[in-house]
Amino acid sequence: MLARQLHWAFCCWLGVCLWLLAGERGCIGAAHCRSPPCSRSSDSEHQPSRQHCQGPHCSGRARHPSRAFAHSTTPVQGQLQQPLGGSSLGHAALAATRGAEESCSGGGDCSPGAPNGTVRDCKGIECRLPLHIRQKSRPATQTIPCPPKQGEGCQEPTLVRATERAAQFIGEDLAYTASELGGAALGVQLTCDVKPGGNEVPSEDALVLQLQLTKGQEKFVDLLKSQQAVIVDLQQKLAEQQSMLVAQQREIVEQHRKMYEQMDLIKVQYGMLFDTVKQMSFQSLQEDIQHYFEANLQGLQNQVRSHLQKSYSMHKVEVDAKVIDVGEPLMDCGLCESDEFCNFQKTPSQCEKCTLCPAGFFQLSECSTNADRICQDRDECIESPNICGERIKCLNTPGGFRCLGIAAKEAALGLCGEEYFFNKELQECQACLMCEDRAVVLPCSTVSDTVCSTASENKLSESWTANVILPMANSGASQIYPGVTLKIKGKYEWDIITVEENSLVFKQHGLMWADFNFAVKHNCRNFLQLALKVSSQEEEGCELSAVRIEQPEGKIFQSVSVSGTAEVEPGQALWLFLKSPNQFCNQSKDFNVYDLNTPLSLLWLSHDTGAVAMTAQLSTAMHYQTNYRPTFRLVSLSDPYMLTLSHDGRAVKFTERGVVKFVLHQALYSMGPTCIREGLSLVSYLNRNGTNAELMTVHKSGVNYRDTSISASGATKVEAGDLISFEILSPAQCNIRYFGDSSGISTLSLIWIPSAVSTALTASVSVKGLPTGAVRNKLLDFTQVSSIEKQIRLVSTGQLAQKYFVFTERGVASVVFSIKLIHSCNMLRVTLNQLLGDHGQPHSIAQQVGGQMPEGSIWTSVALRSSFEVHNGTMISVSLDCVRGRVNHVAHQHGTGLSILWVSSIPGGN
Repeated sequence: MLARQLHWAFCCWLGVCLWLLAGERGCIGAAHCRSPPCSRSSDSEHQPSRQHCQGPHCSGRARHPSRAFAHSTTPVQGQLQQPLGGSSLGHAALAATRGAEESCSGGGDCSPGAPNGTVRDCKGIECRLPLHIRQKSRPATQTIPCPPKQGEGCQEPTLVRATERAAQFIGEDLAYTASELGGAALGVQLTCDVKPGGNEVPSEDALVLQLQLTKGQEKFVDLLKSQQAVIVDLQQKLAEQQSMLVAQQREIVEQHRKMYEQMDLIKVQYGMLFDTVKQMSFQSLQEDIQHYFEANLQGLQNQVRSHLQKSYSMHKVEVDAKVIDVGEPLMDCGLCESDEFCNFQKTPSQCEKCTLCPAGFFQLSECSTNADRICQDRDECIESPNICGERIKCLNTPGGFRCLGIAAKEAALGLCGEEYFFNKELQECQACLMCEDRAVVLPCSTVSDTVCSTASENKLSESWTANVILPMANSGASQIYPGVTLKIKGKYEWDIITVEENSLVFKQHGLMWADFNFAVKHNCRNFLQLALKVSSQEEEGCELSAVRIEQPEGKIFQSVSVSGTAEVEPGQALWLFLKSPNQFCNQSKDFNVYDLNTPLSLLWLSHDTGAVAMTAQLSTAMHYQTNYRPTFRLVSLSDPYMLTLSHDGRAVKFTERGVVKFVLHQALYSMGPTCIREGLSLVSYLNRNGTNAELMTVHKSGVNYRDTSISASGATKVEAGDLISFEILSPAQCNIRYFGDSSGISTLSLIWIPSAVSTALTASVSVKGLPTGAVRNKLLDFTQVSSIEKQIRLVSTGQLAQKYFVFTERGVASVVFSIKLIHSCNMLRVTLNQLLGDHGQPHSIAQQVGGQMPEGSIWTSVALRSSFEVHNGTMISVSLDCVRGRVNHVAHQHGTGLSILWVSSIPGGN
C-alpha cells in the first residue's frame, strides 16, 4: 500500500517539474516578454523555424536544442522512447509539456537556460557532465535580462528549487543528446494515474531493489537449506559413528567375557591335571597290586579293582553349570577287547588298540587292560658289530642303522643284510615290515619295504577327470604374456586331491600321471607354451613337462597333448600354465580355444603297487642335424635299483619285469621347405637281447623357420635287462636344432609298474576297414599287436568285433591313440567312446581335434590321451569324424597306433 502511494505522488511531482522545466525553456511570464512567440514549424519537428520566431531573442534555439527534453508533443518515427518503470510516461506530463510550448506566445526572452534551471554558462564538454560534478552553480534566483524593446526591460525570478530537482532526476537518468540516440530528439511520455490501485507501475529503482531483495532472499533460503542438509548429513554420520562405537564396545565386552571364561576353564583344566597326576600314582599302585595277585588270587584282584574305582569316583570338578566328572565316568572304559587297553589320558576314558612294535623295535612290556605295550628300539650296531664291516662306522637310528660313508649304490647291492632294505629318503638301512595278520603283496627287497595287503577300501589306483577353462579376456589375470594359469573344474569330488585356486592339491602320498589335451586357434607370434607345473609348500614350483605350439601359417586349429609323472606328497599342487614369449600375444577375437570333453585326466598309484617314477631332461644339440638320438640326464627317480640309464645316457634300462608307460617331449627349431612337405617322425624302440624292435611311431607336421615340439607317449611290457630308446627322423635338407633345458620343454617321463598289478596292450588300425571319403563318426577297426592278456582283449566275434576292447577286471585304464592321415576336412575330430554293456549307448570320455592340413604338407596327425576307471565288461572304441571335407588315406603301419595300460584298483582284482 505504501509503494502505491509513493508511486502516485512521484508521478504528480514529475508532471509539475516537467511543466516548470517547459516554462523555463520558453519565455517565463508572457507579460514580461514582448517578443514574438517562438513556435515550431509544422513541417519540421527537429529544427525550429526561424521565419516564425521574430526577434533576436530566439536565435539560439535553433542552434542549441535542449539536451534534457525535446518539446515535441508527439515523438517522430524512429525517435527513442524512454520508458520509466517499465511503461510509457503519463498523460499529465504530456499536457504540462504542451502548456509550456503555448506559453511562449508573447515577446519574452527565449534565451536557453541551464538544464537544471540555473542560469549559468557552460562550455564544451562541460555541458554533458552531470550536475554533481560541474562547477558551482549560480545563485538560485537570477535576473534574466531581455533586450530592451522601446526602452523597456523585463526581469523574472526563476523557481530554481523545483526545476533543479526535476532536472537532477531527469537529467542524470534520461538526458541524452540526439547524437547519442541516433540523431533523433528524445521523446518522453508520462502517464500518472491519480487513482491508486488502478494502473500501478513501480519505478525502475523500486523494481530493481525488489528483484534484488527477492533474489537475495532466495539465495539466503537456498543457503539455509544447503546448510540444513549438511547438518542432517553430519547428524547421520555422527549417529553411525556412535552406533559403531557402541558395537565395538559390545565386542570388547564380549571378548572380555570370553577371556574370563577361558581363564576359568584353564583353572578347571589345571585342577583336572592335578587330579589326574594323583590318579596316575593310584594307577601305578593298582598295576603293582594287579601283577602281584594276578597269578594266585583272582577274586582279591577284583575286590582291589572295585575299591580303587570307588576311590577314583570321588574326584569331580564343576565348571559353572557344566559338570565335568573326573570320577567313575572318566576312569571307567567299560569292557575293552583283548587287543585294546583303557586310555585314562583322554576325557572321557576310552578303549584304544594296543600299539604294535614297528620294524626295528622289540617289545619291552605286554599290553594290559590299563596300559599300552612298550616298545624299545633295537640297536643293530651293538647286536651285530660287523654289520657295516670292520672299517666302516655304524650309527644306530630308530628302526634301523646307518653305515657312514656308504653310497646308495653299494647299499642297494645288499649291504643292509637280511630283513633290512635301503631307504633312499633317509639314506639308511631300515628293517623290513612284518605283515602280522595280512597277506604280503610284495616282499621286502634290497631297496623297497614289504607291501602288505590292505582293507578293501584302500585302492591301489584311481582316476579323476576335469574340464579346463581359459580365463576371460577382460579379466586382469588373463594375459598370455607373461603367463596365465588355466582354471581347473572337476566333475566330482575325490578324496585324493582338492581343487584350490585353480590348482590340484594332493592329500595322499603316491605316484601321479597327468594327461592334458589342448586345441587352440591363434595368431600369436613365435609360439605358445603349455606346461604342467608341480610345487610344494616350501618351493615355488617347476615345470614337470611342456610342449610348444608353433605360430600357424593360417587360422587353423592346432592340437597338442602334454603328459607327465611325479611322486607326490600331501600339500603338493599341480596346475596348468599357458604362456607366450611375445608381449603382444593376448586374448582377442583371433584367440579361440576348442571346448574338449574332459581334457584333463589323472592316474594316481598307491605306493602299495610298488611303482617307480622317473623324470629326465634331454640334452641340447649344439648343431643342426637330421636324424637325432636324444641323451638324458636324470632329474628324479623314486627307485634307482629298478631303473637306470645306459652307459651313453641314450636309453633307460629296467632291472625287473613290469609294465612301462612313457612320454617324451622334444622342443625344436626347424628350417627348410622339405620339413613342411614330409614332416617329422618320433620313433620309440625296445631293445631286447641286443635287437631293436619298433614300439610305436608318431608323425608331426613340419614347419619352416618356426619353434615347435614333437611328442610321443605309449605303454609296453618289459623284461629284466630291456632298454627303451628314442630317435627323431627328419627328411634330407631339413635342418633342425634340438633344445633341452630345465624348463621342461624337453623331458622324458616314465613310470614302471610291477606285472602283478598291471598289464599293457598295443594295437594298430586294421588295413581292411580303413575309413575313406566323407567320414562321419565312423568306428575304427583294430588289429591287436601284443599278446593276449587276461585283463583286456580285442573283441573278435559278433557285431562289435575288431572295434571294441573289453576289460575283464576292475581297475584304471590309460589310453594313448595317434592317427596319421591325409584329408581335406575343415576340422578332424577323434573321440574315445566307452560302452557299458552290449545293448547300451556309447558315450564320449575323451576328445581331440585337428584343423586343416598345413599348406604344403603331405601328412598330418591327431593324437589323444586319457585315463579312466573300468569294470568287468567295460568296452572302449575310437571313432573318427570329418567335418566339411573327406579323408583320403590313413596310414596303418607307421604313425597310427593304440596302446592301453591297465592297473588293478584292488589287490587281487575281481
